[in-house]
Amino acid sequence: MYQADNARYDSMLYRRCGRSGLKLPAVSLGLWHNFGDTASFATMKEICFTAFDLGITHFDLANNYGPEPGSAEIHFGRILRENFLPYRDEMIIATKAGYTMWPGPYGDWGSRKYLLASLDQSLTRMGLEYVDIFYHHRPDPDTPLEETMGALAQAVCSGKALYAGLSNYDGPRLEQAAAILEDLKVPFVINQNRYNIFDRNIERNGLKETAGRLGRGVICFSPLAQGLLTDRYLNGIPADSRIRTDSRFLTDAALTEERMGQIRALNEIALRRGQTLAEMALAWLLRDEVITSVLIGVSRPAQVLDNAKALRNTSFTPEELAEIDRISLA
Repeated sequence: MYQADNARYDSMLYRRCGRSGLKLPAVSLGLWHNFGDTASFATMKEICFTAFDLGITHFDLANNYGPEPGSAEIHFGRILRENFLPYRDEMIIATKAGYTMWPGPYGDWGSRKYLLASLDQSLTRMGLEYVDIFYHHRPDPDTPLEETMGALAQAVCSGKALYAGLSNYDGPRLEQAAAILEDLKVPFVINQNRYNIFDRNIERNGLKETAGRLGRGVICFSPLAQGLLTDRYLNGIPADSRIRTDSRFLTDAALTEERMGQIRALNEIALRRGQTLAEMALAWLLRDEVITSVLIGVSRPAQVLDNAKALRNTSFTPEELAEIDRISLA
């Protein structure tokens, strides 16, 4: 059986989720892309082992992660059962519900019926009695917010989740949801949203400012813009790249001449800092005290090691930040 590295907590940085008591590692592992039925189970195990040995205690899933939907939870549950059970109390395991999971009117969005049924299914797939964080995955324009937040409250009160989270909410809707959850005495601690050097939407829609003001954490997915904020495409498109193997998330159309010019210019800044572009992109997020953690998605254990190097330097000069903004916001 797997034995965790005794030095796993020596170099990882842990940050509180806003003003809560919960800490997350600055780098968390997302199981979105590479834990489905099309991936190698042996590689999944090695990715999880490498992450935990680095002090990455947070594993982020959702009911629909795959392909097929549900398969990421099944595979992670097997890894947990066969290797990680002695370490369960050292781990933060999160899942979500909000996207289409099964046919009919009760398998999507934000109704009480869907959310609580989905959580039960997720726990069964992973072989768990509870998850540490249960998220509503996206706002539902047709279900009253009180109903959706009430379902999160029920998940926590039943002991099937320890904390509640929200994903893909904007600032105004976050403020409304937080007020409801506060009235219900629910420990709502974290917002999960897309955020990276190229995608500043949470700065424009009020989410980042509101989360900071309310004392709620923010965890960023797609911190490397689906691989654009790496050196992966500086010299063309590799045959084994995501663009070639899985076009669900990134296509050739993303690599315009304008975008490639931005990537090359950002890479020059990273080189001056003694970092790879990926390390600098993660460090740029982690320099901000509102950001609790960044979610990395990897296909190889070595990428976990590479991404964790971002923690070595998260300080930026005002001139560097201004140059990054000038390039990326042009």
